[in-house]
Amino acid sequence: MIIRIKQPIKTLFILSCLTSLVICSAPAFADEEQREPQTELNKDVNVPVQLSGDKPIDIVGPSQITEKIYHKTIFSLSGQPKYSANFQHLDYVNPNAPKGGAIKLAEVGSFDNFNRFASRGAPERSSGSLYDTLFTNTADDITSFYPLIATSITYSDSYRWAEVSINPNARFQDDQPITAQDVAFTFHKFMTEGVPQYRVYNKGITVKVIDNYRLRVDIPNSDREKLFSFVGSMRVMPKHFWQNHDLAEPLNTPPIGSGPYYISEYKLGQYVVYRRNPNYWARNLPINKGLDNFDEKRIDYYMDDNISLEAFKAGEYDLRAEDQPKNWFTQYQGKYFDANHIVKQEKPVQTATDTKWLAFNLQKDLFHDVKVREAITLAFDFEWLNHAFYYDSYKRPYSFFENTIYAAIGKPSEQELKWLNAYKDIIPKSAFGNAYYVPKSDGLGFNRDNLLIAAELLKQAGWVIKKGKLINTKTQQPFEFELISYLGSDIKYAIPFQQNLARLGITMKITLLDSAQQLRRVRERDYDMVARDYYAVNYPNSNLQILWGSEYLNSSWNASGLHNKAIDGIIAEITKNVDNQEALIPLGRALDRILTQEYPMIPMWYNSKTYYAYWNKFGQPAIQPTYAIGVDSWWYDANKAASLPKNRKH
Repeated sequence: MIIRIKQPIKTLFILSCLTSLVICSAPAFADEEQREPQTELNKDVNVPVQLSGDKPIDIVGPSQITEKIYHKTIFSLSGQPKYSANFQHLDYVNPNAPKGGAIKLAEVGSFDNFNRFASRGAPERSSGSLYDTLFTNTADDITSFYPLIATSITYSDSYRWAEVSINPNARFQDDQPITAQDVAFTFHKFMTEGVPQYRVYNKGITVKVIDNYRLRVDIPNSDREKLFSFVGSMRVMPKHFWQNHDLAEPLNTPPIGSGPYYISEYKLGQYVVYRRNPNYWARNLPINKGLDNFDEKRIDYYMDDNISLEAFKAGEYDLRAEDQPKNWFTQYQGKYFDANHIVKQEKPVQTATDTKWLAFNLQKDLFHDVKVREAITLAFDFEWLNHAFYYDSYKRPYSFFENTIYAAIGKPSEQELKWLNAYKDIIPKSAFGNAYYVPKSDGLGFNRDNLLIAAELLKQAGWVIKKGKLINTKTQQPFEFELISYLGSDIKYAIPFQQNLARLGITMKITLLDSAQQLRRVRERDYDMVARDYYAVNYPNSNLQILWGSEYLNSSWNASGLHNKAIDGIIAEITKNVDNQEALIPLGRALDRILTQEYPMIPMWYNSKTYYAYWNKFGQPAIQPTYAIGVDSWWYDANKAASLPKNRKH
């Protein structure tokens, strides 16, 4: 949906699993409660269990290394969870919100199937929400996990294994019980039929069934974040349905899910209707009280965003997020706005935010030289574009940790230099200077100073002007490349960018593709340059491996394909120190310096505010969550809906 009903942590894969029984030593954390021993806990380990009152349980093996065991219902990747174990409901909900009514939403693009995890095709974009996870995040606490399908987790301070208990009341939408066998099946399904990078990331992990409602997860190495993230975010799919379907292939009929909504009606490529399951087993759990209040959620697909905007103003759907400031200031007006039938809202962005970039495909010989990439970056006149098209509402990102304390600033600190010096022979010398910054243009549309610098960089890289064209001195080939983008997306920036490049003698072809074509070409890395969103990174973590790691070059997440031993090495250290902010800050900033100074992507912009508008037919709690608009806590207000214009469908 254009506005996601939930905004959990940006977990790049559905599962993240664990293996091994080797006992090792690791620090315990103050928020981890201790568990009384259970015989089943150590059924695979031939070591005695010792009791010690209120202290952690010590499992002592032949090596005399002590392993402490913890049991939790709520756990966190960083710091203390916001809510206690006996919380009744989330702060940003009305626990007594009425159920009923409908909300209509929109997407730009198309879809041809309902398998969000297929390796081909264009899936319906909300179809992943059909499946609940073992635990879940909240929109005001994105680093903690709260019980959903699972009731608790048991683990040791080795962080190499965990046992998970499943709620015996948990049910799929066809009323079949959710069991440990379904969890193990789901993991095996993704490991055998999922995308290749999933198998790389989870190599060596095992998921074993203990009994119907308990399972064990083992990981090959001690990794607190990986263990917690895997267990916390693992979706569970019904074995009795998916054992007859290939996860890699598109699914043209809706699958059986486990979440609060099922697909009741659809027309491929045009619309889909999600219907609230009145018998949803988890509707009264504390984590769900006051959420999922609409009986129906309809999502219509539009091929063009301008058409989508006009449809919203005409009342064809209820809620729209606007990412184009010019539209916000010029199009969101008229009698419906004046009469408060449509409500406009602006929410300041105060946390890590999604940013927009243009990614070079570094597999192309044309872009191998960093001087070339820097030169093309200088040709992108952000200041003029922001003023001419976007009402000066955008900011330009200069970091891959934008809006966080992990963004590089000034010159490297001593702690940062420790990591940079270790790789000084393979990283840009500029990483040791001031933090990444693109010189501002005068904003008048000429961009003369930056283009002069760009021309000199291109000359140093072996390119010269001949008859108005930039020619490579060795190959005698002209500098030509293709930019691909979605059909119907905002490409107002492309023509001015193209014109600036032409002043350097560079030819850029602009190709617009439908969503299926775009997805295929990105997956096959069949592009020179592509417009990409870089999703918010709240803090450096192991997901950076998928975004930038050498082992994940087959992943479409790494749009540029940038990778080297320095990046891999620092990400490995980040993974070890996720719980240690003192170490994480210099690590994150050092990584940021390396990534940005390689110029893998051209920074475009991000909105300093979240703009959204809705037809005035909803009730809302008094408190908004920190990391989302909180739409899934809204409810249908029949009295407000009745006051809307009669030609507006309710």
